[in-house]
Amino acid sequence: METSTLHKIKQKAERWFEPSQLNKGRVLEVRHWEPSTIIEIDLYLPCADMYQWTEIPYIKFKVETFTYRDYSPSGWDAETHTCTLFIDAAHKGVGTNWAHNLKKDDEVSYLKIGTSHQAPEITPAIISLGDESSLGHMLALQQMVLPAARFSGAVLMADGQHRDFFNQYFPASIQTVGRHDVYGHHSLMQWVTDQNYSLENTMFYLAGNNMMVSQLRRMLRLQGYSSGQIKAKGFWS
Repeated sequence: METSTLHKIKQKAERWFEPSQLNKGRVLEVRHWEPSTIIEIDLYLPCADMYQWTEIPYIKFKVETFTYRDYSPSGWDAETHTCTLFIDAAHKGVGTNWAHNLKKDDEVSYLKIGTSHQAPEITPAIISLGDESSLGHMLALQQMVLPAARFSGAVLMADGQHRDFFNQYFPASIQTVGRHDVYGHHSLMQWVTDQNYSLENTMFYLAGNNMMVSQLRRMLRLQGYSSGQIKAKGFWS
């Protein structure tokens, strides 16, 4: 009885206090990467003007009453108003529950589309480094880099099946790296060291869990890269 009453109160509060004009979209397809800790979701967002996405965007989705989560879309097509989300579902939370429950033809609601204020710099080498939580962010950056040969990078993936799947279906310009330390910064730094990048004309874009991003930035600085050569975007810790 208490649960039913609370539910009714939340529904009533939602009608009064949540934005009345949320944008709507539709789920075109959902793919669960087994084990199901990465969820790939294709969306149709008829109100989104994707021609305006000149910086890496994020979408603030409603995942529960009064609860929103930001996800970076990747692989968008401005003409068809379609894009893809990659949800890191390895941790518990309302965003993970929302993603797990989505099915084809479900309606999704979002509050706004914002920008991360990150876009490719004019430099010969754009290097993207991240983990499972930043797949959308990394692939969005890759789509923006022209010519494409300027872009390369590495993504941490703890699960071997996920690494095999990514290597099979995604461009070789992003390599997969196994996670050999808790947060992954040592694993990614070893990968960077093996590439022998020049200290000049190289720009790093870091995205993922906060500890990995902050420590990887520190390690790159110790290698001689300037703060202006490192763009960082931390997510959850």
